[in-house]
Amino acid sequence: MADSFARRPSVPRIIVGISGASGFVYGIRLLQTLRQFGVETHLILSNSAKLTMAYETDAKLSDVVELASRCYRNDDMAACISSGSYRTMGMIVAPCSMKTLAEIAHGNSSSLLARAADVVLKERKRLVLLARETPLNLAHLRNMVAVTEMGAIVAPPVPGLLRAPQKPRRDD
Repeated sequence: MADSFARRPSVPRIIVGISGASGFVYGIRLLQTLRQFGVETHLILSNSAKLTMAYETDAKLSDVVELASRCYRNDDMAACISSGSYRTMGMIVAPCSMKTLAEIAHGNSSSLLARAADVVLKERKRLVLLARETPLNLAHLRNMVAVTEMGAIVAPPVPGLLRAPQKPRRDD
């Protein structure tokens, strides 16, 4: 097919979702890092993500949108990323709220963020969910199992604390 819509992209292309969970800065840092590596990013922000951004950061929406190659409204169900014929490497949702995780786990594609994740799974591409919640209830755990069984990776952002472990000193 000669259509550029279906051809494999010449540069790496990934969908980035930012949902309303605490940890908006994870999405910002992800977009900054992918930009440094020349990755084409397609951004979806949930309405709750915009609220969380205002509470947790000094960032302006326009600055976050500018970090992405392209940005879509979460209600734009006709966006190219809602189709499996639009080729991507996959998708990362950073952070991923339990609401968004539940929508993905149950195939509820009523938002572009959930629909894009559904497409990534059906196309057998990589879906990584930075799930942000604690403590977890049984519904959260079952939804995590469900998305894992579908092929997603649930990767709660846990900072590495053992970077340079030191032996305790004895003060004898």
